[in-house]
Amino acid sequence: MFSPQSPQAVVMIRPHHFTPNPATAADNAFQVGHGFGPAAAVAAAAYREVSEVAETLTRAGITVHLFEDTGTQTPDSVFPNNWFSTHAGGHVAVYPMFASNRRAERRWDILEMLKRDYRVQDVIDYSGLEADGVFLEGTGAMVLDHINHVAYAVRSHRMTPVMLERFCTHFRYEPISFEAVDPRGTAVYHTNVLMSIGTDLALVGLEMIPDAARRDEIAARLTAGGRTLVPLSAAQISDFAGNALELQAPDGLVLALSARALGSLSASQKQQIETRARLLPLTIPTIEQAGGSVRCMLAGIHLAKRPALVC
Repeated sequence: MFSPQSPQAVVMIRPHHFTPNPATAADNAFQVGHGFGPAAAVAAAAYREVSEVAETLTRAGITVHLFEDTGTQTPDSVFPNNWFSTHAGGHVAVYPMFASNRRAERRWDILEMLKRDYRVQDVIDYSGLEADGVFLEGTGAMVLDHINHVAYAVRSHRMTPVMLERFCTHFRYEPISFEAVDPRGTAVYHTNVLMSIGTDLALVGLEMIPDAARRDEIAARLTAGGRTLVPLSAAQISDFAGNALELQAPDGLVLALSARALGSLSASQKQQIETRARLLPLTIPTIEQAGGSVRCMLAGIHLAKRPALVC
């Protein structure tokens, strides 16, 4: 049965000159600060990893729209979920980005593909708000409960509260914003490294939410509809266990996550997850040096497919 929470198709970007982005290192504690290796070797490894992820997802029955990035000015282009999102009913949002060198990641050829292959009613472009210092980095800054229409958002440089409110008004979501910090007290830069919401499952780093009342409220909201809650430790969050995405395959739900994330989970956590979705590990150690993982690489398509034209 189709789940509105879980897309059957994704957009991916395959980079030809990948490198961790120096412009985002200051507030992304997940990003590796040194030891990348020779630039050509890092880029080649990232290219292979993205190719293998796309092939694995395709074999699992997920439609992958794979675009090439041959430029050298967009080091984070492999993470397209930050600049656009799609929504049931034919709606697309384009977002304002915090780091100036990430703004060139926006690609109108991708939006044109969506209009051609899917039923798109409108595209709401918020990117002009960057000039006013207003930011909301898509489904990195927000984790969306598409079933209950709730937008969870960690407070950070990447999420301006007024922009969150504007998005929620336009797309009819309830905003829930909150503080989250790692064990060193560093603010979490993106919500999607902290939590993953599936149809009947939610993985959340609850212990990283310092406000106990807010922590309990978020747990209660996530489980109110019967979802299984899998609490993640700060160590598991640092291994990207929260940066997972549930997808709709022809044979049921799968949870796409990195091999590193899977390795951090306990046997009981894996068992909990597998009662709801099949685990689909993907090996991306080079990509993870840039401070994001599998969920960041996948821009889900929550749009109805256009029927093929019959000549």
